[in-house]
Amino acid sequence: MKIKKVIDDIYRFSVNIEDKSYLFEGIWPIPDGISINGYLIKGEKNILIDLTQNIFDFPTEITQQMEGLTLGIKDIDIIVLNHMEPDHSGWLREFCKENQKAVVYCTKKAIPLLQAFAGVPAERAIAITDGMVIETGDYELQFFDTPNIHWPETMMTYERKRGILFSCDAFGSYGSIDEDAIFDDQISQEKHQFYETEALRYYANIVATFSTFVLKGLEKLKGLEIKMICPAHGIIWRDNPAVIIDQYDRYAKYSKGPAEREVTVVWSSMYGNTKQVLHLVIEVLRKRGIPLHVFQVPGDDIGYILASAWKSSGLIFGMPTYEYKMFPPMAHTIDELMVKKVTNKKVFRFGSFGWSGGAQRDFEIKTEKSGWDIIGHHEWQGAPTDKDQETMRKALETYCDILIDFSK
Repeated sequence: MKIKKVIDDIYRFSVNIEDKSYLFEGIWPIPDGISINGYLIKGEKNILIDLTQNIFDFPTEITQQMEGLTLGIKDIDIIVLNHMEPDHSGWLREFCKENQKAVVYCTKKAIPLLQAFAGVPAERAIAITDGMVIETGDYELQFFDTPNIHWPETMMTYERKRGILFSCDAFGSYGSIDEDAIFDDQISQEKHQFYETEALRYYANIVATFSTFVLKGLEKLKGLEIKMICPAHGIIWRDNPAVIIDQYDRYAKYSKGPAEREVTVVWSSMYGNTKQVLHLVIEVLRKRGIPLHVFQVPGDDIGYILASAWKSSGLIFGMPTYEYKMFPPMAHTIDELMVKKVTNKKVFRFGSFGWSGGAQRDFEIKTEKSGWDIIGHHEWQGAPTDKDQETMRKALETYCDILIDFSK
């Protein structure tokens, strides 16, 4: 990739992780890759805003991009670290060994992490205060403390004269970026839809737990005239940054419910007895005009299930009893939904059991603090009978009535 001008003497440097076997944060699949973006202000003082990860020879690639502006590592005067997670700070250790003069601006909570992650002494850092401004040449950088979006030490940086928000992980998405289409006004509608889908999945995987803090952060940003958003992952929003702001506002408010009038169905089956009822679930919901998204565990990745569940007002789980409890792969899925605080949902569960039940009780115990409204459930021993099918149909009709009323 080449370094790309954003505006005036502000530039974006970037790399794409394109290894399909790579898991983001060691958990989340990124079959379409992800970009890691940083920004450079060339001027009276040369400023880097966020760095890159020290993998795949990315530091060498970024160094070469900087050379396109006739700048080297030793020419940098200020490093702004909005976030200390290694995909944005992993290069810091080696960078600071070569550059002994650059001052690091970060939050107070980030300073201990400088030593822990990069061996950078606190003496090289300046802890920002909320709203603090530094001026250098024609640029005015204002720092805003935005904790828990998505680590406690995160902040955002705002260039006041041009209305540019350097938002780090906020307003980001999965997906590699074409170096000739880095702005929102350079991509097709189809590509916009792709990035919105990947922004939702990114949000559900990375940020969802902290939605309360996202809403607080958005409230803080309301007073700013934001003309452009430069995130650390994804495209730059220069034509209409309100689009991604509105999306994040909507994603965060899904936590309060209702979300979209959709249902995420997650099912598992040991010997096919639970699966026999799946077609009935799909049939009833489709006849009622309710969009649904169907996932199987084990099989489908939890990252995709989380994104769908986060967006849906309704959840339906099909699972057998296993040793008096939930089927283990489903229990893991439920645990992940709890961790990410997928709440305020209308829920139904069905499933088969062998010599004894127990999954429903286990399910209710694990989800008792979830904020889920469990509309009903149906269990049967062995294979489902015609009577079980009819009972399920009536229960699902009731569930649909409640869901439709809830999501008006």
